[in-house]
Amino acid sequence: MKQSSLGLSNTTKRTRKREFLDAMELVVPWAELVSLIEPYAPESGRRGQQPFAVQTLLRIHFMQQWFKLSDPAMEEALHDVPAFRDFAGLSHWDAQIPSESSILRFRHMLERHKLADQILATVNALLQAKGLQLKAGTVVDATLIAAPSSTKNQSHERDPEMHQSKKGNQWYFGMKAHIGVDADPGLVHTVRGTGGNVGDVVEANSLLHGQETDAFGDAGYQGVDKRPDANKNVRWHVAMRPGLRRALDKDRPVEALIDQLERTKASIRAKVEHPFRVLKQQFGYVKVRYRGLKKNTAQIITLFALSNLWMARRKLLTCMGQVRVQGA
Repeated sequence: MKQSSLGLSNTTKRTRKREFLDAMELVVPWAELVSLIEPYAPESGRRGQQPFAVQTLLRIHFMQQWFKLSDPAMEEALHDVPAFRDFAGLSHWDAQIPSESSILRFRHMLERHKLADQILATVNALLQAKGLQLKAGTVVDATLIAAPSSTKNQSHERDPEMHQSKKGNQWYFGMKAHIGVDADPGLVHTVRGTGGNVGDVVEANSLLHGQETDAFGDAGYQGVDKRPDANKNVRWHVAMRPGLRRALDKDRPVEALIDQLERTKASIRAKVEHPFRVLKQQFGYVKVRYRGLKKNTAQIITLFALSNLWMARRKLLTCMGQVRVQGA
């Protein structure tokens, strides 16, 4: 049987994977991100294997986040999946495919220079320029990300930077991702990573960008406005504890009004759940990939930057005058 050449696809079907990549091709600010990273990238002209283009490696790095691929799995996918090669700009028949070591070195370079935070800032600058971010209010929340609890590894111990946390009557082991979200569009502007044992309220004030006048949180943020790091110019709207709310007598006008106020606050807080849904369901990120908070936090920040683009894609495509990709 005749073998097809590398990079040539014998199908014209528009798969969901291709539709997704076509949409992200249009909305990711590639030029700005490449300009951000290039000063830190290795220069060509040295002896040995020449470095791949920054944009190629950045596209591969983003595909790892979108499709939950390890470095070896990403290398294999570039060989096996024409859509991935096309997106990375490696569809030419003689294009060299980056090895898992090249993919690993690029990720380490991003971590070493703390570029994940700057990637998020660059994405948010684009969104703000398009009028998709407001500065009047922030919603804060946190989610638990599981980590392997097994000690069957080289060091025979759990990751020392991951910790246990109790939610309800169940214990979890891992880290927490704390986020601050614009109250209207629901886009993430601040991300913090901590051990799972750190209380939500401890990180709350660090999740504010400083320009908001109002902030919203669930009942776990009780007392946030009294903490030493609280900004006195911000009005906090924190949910009533569930037990107290259940005890309200809806037949009494005052308590019925309190219940209605809690419903209004809850509808605003609901925006913070959208990035978590994209993170865990769209991108499949439910368990940490690396050891240590630093590496995992960098990945989470990158994922939230990409989730902002995914959530705002329709408005971005409209602003650019592009016809919306089917299924995008």
